[in-house]
Amino acid sequence: MSATRTESFETDVPARLDRLPWGRFHWLICIALGVTWILDGLEVTLVGSLAPAIRDSPTLGLTETQVGLTASAYLTGAVSGALVFGWLADRLGRKRLFTITLLIYLAATIGTGLSWDFWSFAFFRAMTGAAIGGEYAAINSAIQELIPARRRGTTDLAINGTFWGGAALGSIASLFLLNPQVIDPEMGWRLAFIVGGGISLIVLWLRRFIPESPRWLMTHGREDEAERIVARLEAEAEKIHGRLPPLTHGPVRLRRGIRISFGDVWRTMIHDYRSRTVLGLTLMASQAFCYNGLFFTYALVLTRYNGVETADVGWYMLPFAIGNLLGPLLLGPLFDTVGRRKMITFTYGMAGLLMAFTAVAFALGWFGAVSQTASWTLIFFFASAAASAAYLTVGESFPLEMRAMGISLFYAMGTAIGGIAGPAVFGALIQSGERVNIMVGYLFGAALMLVAAATAWRLAFAAERQPLELLAKPLSSEG
Repeated sequence: MSATRTESFETDVPARLDRLPWGRFHWLICIALGVTWILDGLEVTLVGSLAPAIRDSPTLGLTETQVGLTASAYLTGAVSGALVFGWLADRLGRKRLFTITLLIYLAATIGTGLSWDFWSFAFFRAMTGAAIGGEYAAINSAIQELIPARRRGTTDLAINGTFWGGAALGSIASLFLLNPQVIDPEMGWRLAFIVGGGISLIVLWLRRFIPESPRWLMTHGREDEAERIVARLEAEAEKIHGRLPPLTHGPVRLRRGIRISFGDVWRTMIHDYRSRTVLGLTLMASQAFCYNGLFFTYALVLTRYNGVETADVGWYMLPFAIGNLLGPLLLGPLFDTVGRRKMITFTYGMAGLLMAFTAVAFALGWFGAVSQTASWTLIFFFASAAASAAYLTVGESFPLEMRAMGISLFYAMGTAIGGIAGPAVFGALIQSGERVNIMVGYLFGAALMLVAAATAWRLAFAAERQPLELLAKPLSSEG
């Protein structure tokens, strides 16, 4: 690290942000930033639910393997976007980046609806993924830096879990978009993407009212701006709640002019926080394989092995999405009370054990479409909370100056290791027509979740209700 100026300053911005009572500002953050997850869930679910219609499109003419490859293209774009936009979010700010990534998402999603062959569809899916990868880094950073420490776990899990609210909407929408009596399925799946992209214009308008992260400002020597933002938030809170409680932790002293390089990030991850690096990578990779492999191809399993009509797939995706939504909402508060270590271990462990049982039951033909869906709904009730906790853990593990880059690196590495191969592998396994082959894929996913549970029990740390600056000392802190 090098400093253009060596003078330092003291700030109590973090402590003042953490003592703010929950209010309108925090709800704005949840809505304006969390709604992207709803849109992403809406779109990804439509891709899953509409997979048979997209496969049978007379224009695209995709095979099951190509459907899996387009999902892999989406994830490849997400990896690239996370790395590029995560680095920029730490350098240019959270607000600027989550505006840019939303604009890219808007254009790419509409482009998906207008695609004309396999290559154009895969390209626009990759660009959509790049935008979402960037959103994960910028938005998770902003959420964790703006939400009070006492509710950070609950809020972060709930916001990440709203992806599945969008998934539920996507399941309902597919019932109409795939019904030939309502609309031509070829037009229906295209319209789904175009409308989804148009809705993001509302999100763009809402984000105008979210300020830059005061924590980001203070670590970039812009303490006056950070002070003005926090003072305004305190004044608004005092009008409603009266005098604010005393600060629960002291100020931090930071140096101005610090520039963080990739080398600094690497040294921090490998030398200073090695165990957290192992933990984050394990959590991210295991959940990425399970989610991306299973979810992107589940509609194909229903239609090929359970005889479900394409137009009825949404009925089976809906309870699956609801289970995923309820997991983070109901279990999220326990991450702030029972604690991170116990809850991460529990959620990953339960998901792995249930997945192993379901894999064997599927191979033996014990499940029909309804019982198969009920099983996955229960599994992902726990797996959804586990996956959201992975993003929470990575964000809390490293210093402020590299938070977005840390999230993006782990998202990219985890997705590259566990996510990109998942859809392609499961697409090929489904096309093979052999239940035993698919069982092997399911068992491998279960083993990954159980390994993650054991890793969490060994390496997870007590981050509940703790200020970010105490969990990982800022790189620009004096001394």
